[in-house]
Amino acid sequence: MTLIDAPKGKTLKIVNIDGGDDVRRKLMALGFHKDDLIELNSQAILRGPVIVRNLTSDARVALGRGVAQKILVQIADEPA
Repeated sequence: MTLIDAPKGKTLKIVNIDGGDDVRRKLMALGFHKDDLIELNSQAILRGPVIVRNLTSDARVALGRGVAQKILVQIADEPA
C-alpha cells in the first residue's frame, strides 16, 4: 500500500520507493530509506501534506501527497 493509504499511528516499514532518481534522492536526503520504520502522524483533510515520523532516525517531516504516494509501505508486524 502507499503511504497515503496507510493507517495512522501504526508502525510501517518502507518496502519500496517508486518514482525517479530525483524522488529517491530527495527522500534519502530527508532520511527515508528502504526498510526504515516510519509512522504516519497526521494527514491534512483537504489534500494537504502528510506528517511522517521516521522511527529509525527519529526525524519528523511533512511530505507532499505526490511524494507520499510514491512510498510503498507495509504494516511492520505483518508479513510481506
